Amino acid sequence: MKRFRRHGHDSQRDKLKQELYQFNKSVEHGFPHQPSALAYSPDLDLLAIGTRSGAIKLYGAPGVEFMGLHDENATVTQVHFLPHQLELVTLLDDNSLHMWTLRAHQGVSELLEVGRFTLTGPPGAPPSVTRVTTVLAHSSGELLLLGTEGGHVFVVEVPGFRELEERNISVEDIQARIPEEYVPRRNLECVEALHEKPLNPNQVLIGYGRGLMVLWDLERQCAIQHFLGTQQLESVWWMEDGEHILSSHSDGSYCCWLTTGGDVQSEPEKQDTPYGSFPCKAISKVLQFPTKQGPPFLIFSGGMPRASYGDRHCISVIHSKTHIALDFTSRIIDFFVIREGEQHTGDPSALVVLVEEELVVVDLLTDGWPVIQTPYLVPLHCSAITCSHHVSSIPFKLWERILAAGDVQNTHYSNKPWPITGGQNLAREPPQRDLLLTGHEDGTVRFWDASGVCLHPMYKLSTAGVFHTDGDPNDNLNQGAEGEWPPFRKVGCFDPYSDDPRLGIQKIHLCKYSGILTVAGTAGQILVLELNDEMAEQVVPATVVDLLQGQDGFRWKGHTRLDVREEPVSFPAGFQPFALVQCQPPAVITAIALHSEWKLVAFGTSHGFGVYDYQQKSNVFARCTLNPSDQLAMEGPLSRVKSIKKSLRQSFRRIRRSRVSMRKHQTANAAKLQELNAKLEAEALQEMELAPVQRRIEARSSDDSFTGLVRTLYFADSFITDSTHCTPSLWAGTNGGAVFAYMLRLPPVERRMEDPVTGSQAKEIQLMHRAPVVGLAILDGRGVPLPEPLEVAHDLARSPDMLASHHLLVISEEQFKLFTLPKVSTKTKLKLTAIDGSRVRRVGVALFGSSRVEDYGENGLVVLTNQGELHVISLPAIKMQVHHPCIRREDVSGIASCVFTKYGQGFYLISPSEFERFSLSARWVVEPRCLVESPNIPSTVVDPTKTRCLGDGYDGSDIRRGNDNDNSASHVMEHALLNDEKVLQEIQKSLEGDQMGHADNNIKPSGE
Repeated sequence: MKRFRRHGHDSQRDKLKQELYQFNKSVEHGFPHQPSALAYSPDLDLLAIGTRSGAIKLYGAPGVEFMGLHDENATVTQVHFLPHQLELVTLLDDNSLHMWTLRAHQGVSELLEVGRFTLTGPPGAPPSVTRVTTVLAHSSGELLLLGTEGGHVFVVEVPGFRELEERNISVEDIQARIPEEYVPRRNLECVEALHEKPLNPNQVLIGYGRGLMVLWDLERQCAIQHFLGTQQLESVWWMEDGEHILSSHSDGSYCCWLTTGGDVQSEPEKQDTPYGSFPCKAISKVLQFPTKQGPPFLIFSGGMPRASYGDRHCISVIHSKTHIALDFTSRIIDFFVIREGEQHTGDPSALVVLVEEELVVVDLLTDGWPVIQTPYLVPLHCSAITCSHHVSSIPFKLWERILAAGDVQNTHYSNKPWPITGGQNLAREPPQRDLLLTGHEDGTVRFWDASGVCLHPMYKLSTAGVFHTDGDPNDNLNQGAEGEWPPFRKVGCFDPYSDDPRLGIQKIHLCKYSGILTVAGTAGQILVLELNDEMAEQVVPATVVDLLQGQDGFRWKGHTRLDVREEPVSFPAGFQPFALVQCQPPAVITAIALHSEWKLVAFGTSHGFGVYDYQQKSNVFARCTLNPSDQLAMEGPLSRVKSIKKSLRQSFRRIRRSRVSMRKHQTANAAKLQELNAKLEAEALQEMELAPVQRRIEARSSDDSFTGLVRTLYFADSFITDSTHCTPSLWAGTNGGAVFAYMLRLPPVERRMEDPVTGSQAKEIQLMHRAPVVGLAILDGRGVPLPEPLEVAHDLARSPDMLASHHLLVISEEQFKLFTLPKVSTKTKLKLTAIDGSRVRRVGVALFGSSRVEDYGENGLVVLTNQGELHVISLPAIKMQVHHPCIRREDVSGIASCVFTKYGQGFYLISPSEFERFSLSARWVVEPRCLVESPNIPSTVVDPTKTRCLGDGYDGSDIRRGNDNDNSASHVMEHALLNDEKVLQEIQKSLEGDQMGHADNNIKPSGE
């Protein structure tokens, strides 16, 4: 019989849901994956980056960001801003041209695609005739000149993309005027360069692949001068005086040509090979800028001696007697120079270089040419990301101390402000200070300001100094040897290599009230650190914990533990380790929990879990969770190949055994099976009224490998033994569906340093379906999750209700089950489902504030499944509220990397270098809100409170949005990135060993 509900109540709840929950993919943090093109507009002071997945991203002042995506999943090969306008043109490798504009709507700018165009040649012409190789956006803002592979130059009118056939420049017209003795005249090859003459916009320099350069008059439709180069041409550059041309060539040389000479010049005025007479690599781009006082700046990429340094990625900067070869760790995509003055006609002030893995900006005004720290586009993956942890609402004092520690590390950066300042950031100031911590393969933990649109680096912690590794921390990689030629200088922070893979960070937990940080690694190491404002030299005491507890028959086949330095180690200001726990066997740490009020750390691996007292620096207890079938847990990550083969063999044996067993006992089991099915159907009918969408779940075999792996740990002060006495406790959930509860006895405060902390097992729960336990939480008498340690002491949360009974929430991969305490009897449950393959992968507790009523909010569970779907489940009712598709189900690594915030937002990796930020909360959304105005229009002050979001609707039907309200660009962007199998493999590799996260119980009661 169906339960009837009042319609008014449902509509009221639906309205409340709209005020609480709203799904948005709001912004992408980090560095674009696989960049392929770079452009800069001096008029708008905006930077544009195109990628191989078809994305186009614009950046100005910090907080000014735009993102668009081409419908075609093709590489962006070139980007060009139209002078003095809000338009830009992109060229894709499918030979299509696209026009984009920054159009203001409801007080904010939007990046929109307004047109597309593909050159069409005469019937029967080969594709090379119209294959575009270079684009020139004419200073008039009305013409595009398109050089092609066949040597032709097409003139196209913009913004309408109308080809002006009468003004096209054919290769035959060029060849007809070249002297007969010029050898390459029969095959000029493609148009490599198009450059407008600085003082005469009617004249354009056309450079051909075989070395020929022609000065063409657009008005008279004829060639004025010919420069008969004989080396393969790479690039050209007009000097400001309009009388000299620089050309760079494939043999590592550059030439200077004089335009005031005769019609035909067969020899350059000057030719130079900067790096000697030995064979050199091509100089792919050359620039030269005058200075008001002194010699010019000469800047070029490439040109290195082929035999000795052919594998280097260098840009050379020469000014007066200073000559430096900037050495990058990844391939150079492109570069440009920013100049001083409002019209950008002064001395060169900054060199902006886009390389494959980062953006580097060099200060050319300060002695030594230091690097300027980037406020955005920071390479998150300088070392591969292995885990992440988010902390909301950081106290101001802790924030300032972390910033101060970071400032000490940044003394090598330039003091100059960020030189790209286009657009207005209209977003309100963030209401709170949020930290995102990322753990990396090289043993570092990086702290990021995640409060707003820009993910800004604050501080970097390195754990390698505690251990003996192959690398020498005193190595200075930033300076070349004295007298070295070429004069290399390492720049950039991208360094994908790790001294030792065992240093990789797997789990992080920061207590924002006490400033205690715990960091756990790949080789069973757990470091406990505290914030110190001064440099210190100290020995880090190590405690070895045997998690096997004397179990016989197990032999560890994985990596060895790291060697701890026994001598005093010098630690800079910042987080400094004062205790180290080393698990034996040294397996990957799969779960940690920190209780800074009790001064305890809990840790778990595939072998068991333990508790460490970091005040007395002693172990409290250890529990082995291994089963006899968990032999696979004794093999480390290096033995995975053998493990997979063994697992396959075991699977086939089980299948064969089950078939034999079925034939033997088919008759006996038939009646029993029928009885069980009838019972299950009856239960399903009973539950249908309450949860019509639920389905049956699968029971798992206890023989499955890794059943003893600890997935989640949780400290709580609740009713364990009886309903009158509150007891400190530790709860642990395993991969085999077991939950262990340990009662902790803490000595009085005055005896805390003398008397030991003890623990004894109080309860054990075994879930019938044996699904892995991924999260645990205890709800107080009001149904609110227990507050964080020290949160009540700092008056930031209400004291938990200790009068009414508490409840234990156990979150497995397949269901959510609420137990009463202390009896541990089932009260209610919600089955996610296993029939269609849905499993819980990530879970967190969040407070959802109402967008209409300031002081109203509801606690809820945020769940991400292996299908990439997000669910919000109410507490304490355990009912589904909303669900949204978020991540593609094929993107296993993106799902594994997801981390939730305390207020209903989240982050996940869409590539090794980019986080996608999303929000399920209607109140808390972080997204770009910015305005870019035409350089000809005087800027006006905009009231941010009266503007709408970047993604709000637009009525034009002839355009395609770059930032759509339904997040279609984000979805297509993910699709473009994740279609690349290499991307998935790269993220998967960086996250290997990272187990699924446990419930983040940092929530604020709704009754506050």
